[in-house]
Amino acid sequence: MNGPAPELLDRRLLFFTGKGGVGKSTMAAATALLASSIGKRVLLVEVDAKGDIPAQFEHSPVGFAPKEIHPGVLAMAMDTEASLQEYLRLNLRVPVIGRIGPLAHALDFVATAAPGVKEILTIGKIAWEVREAMEGRADFDIVVVDAAATGHIVAQLGAADSIRELVDVGPLRSQTQWVSDILADPAITAVNVVTTPEEMPVAETIELVERIRNEVHVPLGAVIVNRVLPELFTRADEETFEALRAPKPSALLAARVGPGVTDVLDAARLAVSLRRTGAMHLELLRQAVDLPLLYVPYLFVRAHGLRVTRMVADALGAELGL
Repeated sequence: MNGPAPELLDRRLLFFTGKGGVGKSTMAAATALLASSIGKRVLLVEVDAKGDIPAQFEHSPVGFAPKEIHPGVLAMAMDTEASLQEYLRLNLRVPVIGRIGPLAHALDFVATAAPGVKEILTIGKIAWEVREAMEGRADFDIVVVDAAATGHIVAQLGAADSIRELVDVGPLRSQTQWVSDILADPAITAVNVVTTPEEMPVAETIELVERIRNEVHVPLGAVIVNRVLPELFTRADEETFEALRAPKPSALLAARVGPGVTDVLDAARLAVSLRRTGAMHLELLRQAVDLPLLYVPYLFVRAHGLRVTRMVADALGAELGL
């Protein structure tokens, strides 16, 4: 199952998670841009509300209300209190005016004792937006989520099931059942894990895939490997570089080119070493996860913003055959 995943954009709900620093926000933004380029309207949800997602489109931070940040791409930032207000208004018909400070504090207190209570406000809001889209009441086709990192995503994905384990009957149980149904449907939902070809990110990815399979009822989509180094040199090139490091060739090159030639040869050796080490980690990943792998090359750019997001979207599109 390590081939491409062309059906990825056919789903309604795409989560992107991964170890901090691997580029999950960039992948979520690039996927949204790619989906919009093939005619889909996208709601891009930023769970941690750091402003990373709008920055990928060179846009100012957004709030809880969806806002168009690029043609075909709307974005919103999750807000627990705003989500609670919306839940009370829509499900319990409770009018909420202004801030709900005491109730929000009570929620924090309950969440400490009851697992899943706070997370359901995030995952429930996301699932509600998906249901609105499926039933034609929303101005978008697909929801892309820049989700929590590997340490927290499992609790969020399992929140609805946790609530149902606490509540046997009543409206709360029925209201979480449809959330679970959306999350568990492989035709609707996919959790995609972003990683890099390095030891710690690969190890965390393997552990996370195993936890999702064992602990929650949410289908996995693909593993997206970011910052994959290109194969710059052949074996023959490597042998040539090593031969040039011998004392006589090295001295001749230094005399002809300058002392910096040693740094160039060192850089070539490092590039080969990094590529081979990365390939070793990728082979371990392939054997361990049994999921489609999508590869995004190392872009060798310092800047962030729409240009980089578009470059990543193009790379993903090529992997998906779009």
